[in-house]
Amino acid sequence: MNSLYQNAGFLTSAAKISQVPEDSGFEVAFAGRSNAGKSSAINVLTRQKALARTSKTPGRTQMINFFQLDAERRLVDLPGYGYAKVAESTKNQWQRTMQEYLSTRQCLRGVVILMDIRHPLKDVDQMLLQWCIDNTMPVHVLLTKVDKLKNNAASKQLSLVQGHLKEHRDRCSVQVFSSLKRSGLEQLEAVLNGWLQLA
Repeated sequence: MNSLYQNAGFLTSAAKISQVPEDSGFEVAFAGRSNAGKSSAINVLTRQKALARTSKTPGRTQMINFFQLDAERRLVDLPGYGYAKVAESTKNQWQRTMQEYLSTRQCLRGVVILMDIRHPLKDVDQMLLQWCIDNTMPVHVLLTKVDKLKNNAASKQLSLVQGHLKEHRDRCSVQVFSSLKRSGLEQLEAVLNGWLQLA
């Protein structure tokens, strides 16, 4: 375990690209559908209960939230895509801001895409995966809520996603994860350590 994650602190929120921190150092972004468990995963990773806001109402993350690990390294919580009960114009604004961030951020070292293991590879997930592949952006897929499935069913879902990504194994990895049971945490940390040059 790298204690750096426990030192994470809220840095800033950005509603538009002009508000994001200076483009330097190393960033890892967390992305996923509104109900995929993004905030919970960040909280488990940092051993903090309320660093990232969690809610039973999907879509609470409405801005790009930056968490500082040290002077050079940050975790980034991107707005959830999918269910959020907001005006279409607001949703479109989030998507534009997120796309602009992903397209222009030079310090971005990788994207963690979270998918509920019971419903992986939805159209929006595949669009984001394809964007990352097309832009040679490293991706780590986190199949969350594995505690909701029996081992056999979870293994099948993992194999399904691995099969989908097999042509891109050099740049895409996948694992199962449970925020509730804190399982898969070491594997996630190992990936992030590599991207953030902590290894």
